[in-house]
Amino acid sequence: MHSYDVVVVGAGAAGLFCAGIAGQRGLKVLLIDHADKVAEKIRISGGGRCNFTNRDVGPANFLSGNPHYCRSALARYTPAHFIELVQRHGIAFHEKHRGQLFCDDSAEQIIRMLLAECGAGGVERWQPCSVAAVRQRGEGGFELDTQRGTVHAAKVVVATGGLPVPKIGATDWGLRLAKQFGHRIAEPRPALVPLTFDPNAWAPFAALAGLSLEVNIETGEGKKNTTRFLEDLLFTHRGLSGPGVLQISSFWQPGTPIRIALAAPALADTLRQAKGRTQRKFGNELAQHLPERLAQTWLAVHDLPADKPMPDVRDKDIARLVESLTRWTVQPMGTEGWRKAEVMAGGVDTRDLDSQTMASRLTPGLHFIGEVVDVTGWLGGYNFQWAWASAAACAQGL
Repeated sequence: MHSYDVVVVGAGAAGLFCAGIAGQRGLKVLLIDHADKVAEKIRISGGGRCNFTNRDVGPANFLSGNPHYCRSALARYTPAHFIELVQRHGIAFHEKHRGQLFCDDSAEQIIRMLLAECGAGGVERWQPCSVAAVRQRGEGGFELDTQRGTVHAAKVVVATGGLPVPKIGATDWGLRLAKQFGHRIAEPRPALVPLTFDPNAWAPFAALAGLSLEVNIETGEGKKNTTRFLEDLLFTHRGLSGPGVLQISSFWQPGTPIRIALAAPALADTLRQAKGRTQRKFGNELAQHLPERLAQTWLAVHDLPADKPMPDVRDKDIARLVESLTRWTVQPMGTEGWRKAEVMAGGVDTRDLDSQTMASRLTPGLHFIGEVVDVTGWLGGYNFQWAWASAAACAQGL
């Protein structure tokens, strides 16, 4: 029987990184993944350029049943540490937006870097190879029944990711294994995912598909429970997408509304002042401050006189317009689901895991890292940083 110090199940971002560090620490490591291609989620991320971290990562950028759980790992392995590794491998990168770092060339560079780190640690990789069963051995450690035979491991690291993008091999294997060993599971749900709306209610806005603008978007009630973002919004045929909606989707609860500010309250004063200095039509004046398609659609939906010259527009119509723009309240019907979600919210409950080492409190030698754990980052490189940080914490603790 093959015997290893560590078997890592899942060759995605967290699994590759953990295996490489553990191997370089002198441990005998086997990395197993059932998919044909290595790290497919890295390959398709960031439009193929991999938004591999964010310069401004902190615990406040994560959603979890225990918001403090991620603090230790994030503090010990920071974006600066990963940036240094990327630079050491000669990978050119750029900051695109609000601290988001992307490869200049291709996400393949990050995959090659992680494979090189595994190579430096003498990591053995079996792929494609599925794991049918994991059980504890009486004298310590674990036995794993794999497609290539049964192996023994002193420790097992579960890095199988979440449920999004089934077509690239995402499964619930890690969650089922956690349950097998008595772990609680925070209900998984799609996160960073487009929202959908009732087709009839959405009909007036379907023609805006493809239009994008920066908005304030929020959900929740009361100061403490309200989450808001300043991000771009994208209109689609079926509803809303873009970074703003993907961000808010992680916090949105079914049956509750989201509120969107398409314009600032100061627009009311601007439009009232325009009454005294231009003969421009209402619709054309509004199009000076909003995308033209949105301006015309918005006036039509709210039955406001787009063709009326500005001096003839009533102040109360301006007030009604700006109120509707600054506090647009919409009720999502649902989300586009796992097929379009970028990450999974929920996962292995952190109450059963040690925040220093990602080790199970219930089963010595069992560890969970990355997306399978109930820690979900914002859009913009935060989830990759959690993968690197949780993997490093785990590898150092093996």
